[in-house]
Amino acid sequence: FAIATSAHAQTVTEPAPVQVNKRKKATLKKGVHYAVDQLGRSDGFMGNEKVRIPLPGFLDDTARLLRSLGQRQRVDELLLSMNRAAEAAVPLARDLLLSAVRGMTVQDAAKILVGGETSLTEFFARSTRTPLTAQLLPVVTRTTEKTGLAARYNRLAEKAATYGLIRPQDARLEDYVTGKTLDGIYLMIGEQE
Repeated sequence: FAIATSAHAQTVTEPAPVQVNKRKKATLKKGVHYAVDQLGRSDGFMGNEKVRIPLPGFLDDTARLLRSLGQRQRVDELLLSMNRAAEAAVPLARDLLLSAVRGMTVQDAAKILVGGETSLTEFFARSTRTPLTAQLLPVVTRTTEKTGLAARYNRLAEKAATYGLIRPQDARLEDYVTGKTLDGIYLMIGEQE
């Protein structure tokens, strides 16, 4: 009878790795909701120093010069547009992020637990960056185009990229903002873990 009870207890309780995986998933789901709620609102990016999107590379330094030359309003308008685009796009990420959490395996959870500081970001980047980029890019593009500064930025950044002053992947404002949006989401999820 003791053997039957012990055997029965083993079938009722789940193995430790499955329990850890369920707890990890619950924590990550909370993190996803928190990140989307915090970032997907007005000033979610612009008002948060950790995730605020600056101009890339040397253009951030150039912005200081432009401000001193009377172009403060244009620079500030571009920065605000970039961050508002990120805020507008974030809510679209919730379903894909939650889907990634639901699809997480025990092995994925174990890698996150022992993988170090960037393991969570690596998990989400591996499982969501490509589809999220495709989903968020049109929203970012529509939002940044409203100011009319995106096309000017792209022309300037394209030239800067040919001289190695900024990374080629940052030469299109829409791609840069989309990438930074995802980085911000992953950072905020990680902070809640």
